[in-house]
Amino acid sequence: MAPLLVALALMTLLPVSEQGPHEKRLLNALLASYNTLERPVANESEPLEVKFGLTLQQIIDVEWNDYNLRWNDSEYGGVKDLRITPNKLWKPDVLMYNSADEGFDGTYQTNVVVRNNGSCLYVPPGIFKSTCKIDITWFPFDDQHCDMKFGSWTYDGNQLDLVLKDENGGDLSDFITNGEWYLIGMPGKKNTITYACCPEPYVDVTFTIMIRRRTLYYFFNLIVPCVLISSMALLGFTLPPDSGEKLTLGVTILLSLTVFLNLVAETLPQVSDAIPLLGTYFNCIMFMVASSVVLTVVVLNYHHRTADIHEMPQWIKSVLLQWLPWILRMSRPGKKITRKTIMLSNRMRELELKERSSKSLLANVLDIDDDFRHGPPAPNSTASTGNLGPGCSIFRTDFRRSFVRPSTMEDVGVGHHRELHLILRELQFITARMKKADEEAEVISDWKFAAMVVDRFCLFVFSLFTIIATVAVLLSAPHIIVQ
Repeated sequence: MAPLLVALALMTLLPVSEQGPHEKRLLNALLASYNTLERPVANESEPLEVKFGLTLQQIIDVEWNDYNLRWNDSEYGGVKDLRITPNKLWKPDVLMYNSADEGFDGTYQTNVVVRNNGSCLYVPPGIFKSTCKIDITWFPFDDQHCDMKFGSWTYDGNQLDLVLKDENGGDLSDFITNGEWYLIGMPGKKNTITYACCPEPYVDVTFTIMIRRRTLYYFFNLIVPCVLISSMALLGFTLPPDSGEKLTLGVTILLSLTVFLNLVAETLPQVSDAIPLLGTYFNCIMFMVASSVVLTVVVLNYHHRTADIHEMPQWIKSVLLQWLPWILRMSRPGKKITRKTIMLSNRMRELELKERSSKSLLANVLDIDDDFRHGPPAPNSTASTGNLGPGCSIFRTDFRRSFVRPSTMEDVGVGHHRELHLILRELQFITARMKKADEEAEVISDWKFAAMVVDRFCLFVFSLFTIIATVAVLLSAPHIIVQ
């Protein structure tokens, strides 16, 4: 009951409207024989011109001239305009063709301003929802064009002619800026189309809202974190394999990037017409991080290889121990890797193969010199003294010079020969073990250096890939940062 009392109190406080007799008489004269179904033209063969405009703040302007609503203001006390509800008058059935609103027409019915010359101004505010095709190829650096097509639903172009109120398009003076989109413009265009159903031409006015996405938010919240995560993946190639955290770091970065991409996927438009530019960039970074984890496994495998299990192929020696380190400007302690040393090493290897091929089968097995093999054997000697190294060759010569005696001393030297033979066998065994240990250490060192070369090569390649991918994405975008 309280709201009703307040309403009555307000009604009593309002001043009484003193409407002049001229306006009342004018309304009675105009609407006495007025038919809302009649198209207001003097000649039915002529089209009625309707001026159509749009203000981008929930207002549209529709203006036409009603032949039946003209009067001489001097006869009606100087009354030049009237406000009449639209259900009392004829008004053009202009609707938005591509409306997505549930009620189809989202305008609010307001009064029509009628002037004494017959001009009618209808300015209904409304919120329009239209269907637009979104192109997300360059997301988030994209521009979107959304058409709003207005036209008469029943009158053809011979009966109702829509004309743009402003050739520049819509009025943007009252537009309120948006935090996500930047308004480029709203041009308008008049179209005359003949449909298959009807021979008469139909006129429509199409306004194109051109907007551009503001990229500052996406740049600092999506692109920059992705670049930082990918740069952390590059740091994994600088971590020593013996630290034990090399693979853990790569897997952790891969998982963190996966979680980040799941969050990013919620902001990406869920369409399959095209792949967004940002999605392409994220897929490239994900591929790079996953490849870095795979190559980290390869590096660790190379680093922990031994001579007992793996033998380094010749092509790996040539690529990972010679040419690739020379290209990457890498060096080993005590070994200088240059083009000259690489060519010299290859030449020495060829000469060594030729020398080995010239030896007999026994020389290849025992690894002894040809001069010793063809020389006279020592008396009562049953074992060879090959494979003793450079230091043992002098001892072998001294042995032949000191212990080879005439037959009168043979009995005395037999015992010494046996003892010396045992000593030579022990020295040969020790030398062979030392040589084998040196060879194994050299093989292990080669595998570790090969792992280091792969690490350095991956660091350069993936750094270059990340830089090229980031620059390519930024340069291919129509625009980079729109605040």
